[in-house]
Amino acid sequence: MMRNPTTSYGPLNLQGRSLGLQVAAVFLGTVFLAISSYIEVPMIPVPITMQTFAVTLIGALYGWRLGAATVIAWLAEGAAGMPVLAGGAAGIAHFFGPTGGYLLAFPIVAAVTGWLAQRGWNGGNPGLAFAAMLIGNLLCLVLGATWLAAMIGVEKAIALGVTPFLIGAVLKSGLGAMTLRLIGRNRA
Repeated sequence: MMRNPTTSYGPLNLQGRSLGLQVAAVFLGTVFLAISSYIEVPMIPVPITMQTFAVTLIGALYGWRLGAATVIAWLAEGAAGMPVLAGGAAGIAHFFGPTGGYLLAFPIVAAVTGWLAQRGWNGGNPGLAFAAMLIGNLLCLVLGATWLAAMIGVEKAIALGVTPFLIGAVLKSGLGAMTLRLIGRNRA
């Protein structure tokens, strides 16, 4: 049976589940995002974390709507003062500092990755899954660096907010594609 790609389907088909299960998925997704935030390499002005891995994976697994909603819930937790951002950071100030553009890009990244996954760019095709994850990672870098450039200039934003993250984007995209493949195999 072919799924309608315009529906809110995600590989876990969470939109077809009860509201309680969806709420539980959002909660678990925010926990996963918080844990990924603590896996970091401190750098100035933007640390390297596993957040983009978590954001793209949640988008791909949950679908574009629930994936974006989950990331927004996690961002709201961080803005409210819960220590869920990079390295346990918290507070609204992080949304206006150097990392603000990356944080605000995360729901868009989850939605784009989820949208692509819903159209077959998922674990069923590892090459397309990798491409979806990489598009999400690169989109985050572009949006985040655009914000950062307004603070420190374009050249410095690329040098400090894009270049150090490119290898990680490729590695996290590969890890994300492999994770989707494994989950797809276990669900088949």
